[in-house]
Amino acid sequence: MKDSFCAVVTGQSLITHDIRHVQAPLFAEVERFLQQGDVIFTNFESTILGQYGGWPTKGKYFGYSKPEVLDALQDIGFNALALANNHAFDLGPCGIQSTLDEVEVRGFLHAGIGIDETDAAKLGRRHLGYRHVSLLAVDAGPGPANMYAENHNTVRPARPGVNRLKTVRRIGVPDGHFRRLARLGGHLQSSDLELTNYAQPEDPPDVASANEINFYGTVFTQAVDFGRMIEIDPKSAETHLSAIRRAASQGDFVIAYLHHHHWEPDWQAVPRWVQTFARMCVDAGADLLVSHGAPVLQALEIYNGSPIFYGLGNFLFHVPPDENEWDPPEVWQSIVAACRYDASGNLERIDLLPVVLGEEDRLSKSTTHRLVPVPAAGHVARDILEGFASRSRAFGTGIAISGFSGSVIVPPARRFG
Repeated sequence: MKDSFCAVVTGQSLITHDIRHVQAPLFAEVERFLQQGDVIFTNFESTILGQYGGWPTKGKYFGYSKPEVLDALQDIGFNALALANNHAFDLGPCGIQSTLDEVEVRGFLHAGIGIDETDAAKLGRRHLGYRHVSLLAVDAGPGPANMYAENHNTVRPARPGVNRLKTVRRIGVPDGHFRRLARLGGHLQSSDLELTNYAQPEDPPDVASANEINFYGTVFTQAVDFGRMIEIDPKSAETHLSAIRRAASQGDFVIAYLHHHHWEPDWQAVPRWVQTFARMCVDAGADLLVSHGAPVLQALEIYNGSPIFYGLGNFLFHVPPDENEWDPPEVWQSIVAACRYDASGNLERIDLLPVVLGEEDRLSKSTTHRLVPVPAAGHVARDILEGFASRSRAFGTGIAISGFSGSVIVPPARRFG
């Protein structure tokens, strides 16, 4: 039996090209860093066009991959994949079924989609290294209701789809503006039936309060100031937390994964509701939590001895060159983190490798050149690490920087307490 355990985690992998042909010494350095892990984890930010076919379920930001990209991920070293994300349903139920078949035949630890709601909510489980590893993967939206898996009932068949963490979005509006909005809604005669037809991206929640207005599917509520409020559905959260507790009770190393697009105006900031849910997962028994969604590097917190990576940005990001919104350099910069645990399961340290997607001198050029990540160097490496350290410091996490790499200082009281 090994006396230690290592989980390596990366940014999300939006991969549409088979990258096994890439022969680059710098990329090989990243692969070597990955392959030290017993668990090597990423989010597969796509869906597979396979034997079941499929068709586009949306316009912009639509994408799919061929099965060989999974071989490429496996060749790099990945053995664990989260599948719950906003691209998982891009080919509809057919893509869900093809993806399930293709990841299963390759032996990946995986979770996050299923043939119905019960199946999608199951934790994946594999023996990796010297431990059993369980994986929970959820998506918190926003997304159309039909992308989420649903069980059958007396009037509806089951729907394959994504494992969902239900959330409600409300827009806070100060009193004077709220009253004007209410008068406007009255003039437009927004009926209940109309609201149901216009609701995007969700069916409207029930609005029973005089302090709330459902305005064509967007709920406004009276507040002191303007702002967006995301609320976690307690029943939905408890379903997932109970699954974590069961896995932890049998001694598994538990990874919890959250994908969402409820970004803050500063997309490198951590939404408060995400911190709340992440800590709930750790309290339930998760040894590690990873989140993606905003395509940028956010912060790290060590909470009760467990790492919470609030946003790891991108590891592979094969987007069309005409999507100019991905031009900011922080989209193409991230870290790979090796989380090291002792024989008792206590977190000892985390080693950090800063990476850039593509050669550093290509950061301002076409995205078609950015097929693989390479280690960052020089001022780019320092900028990545110092920015990560600054954001993480707000969560009580200390990061030591040495040259072009970093390590996380794990507080002894939390590590063994």
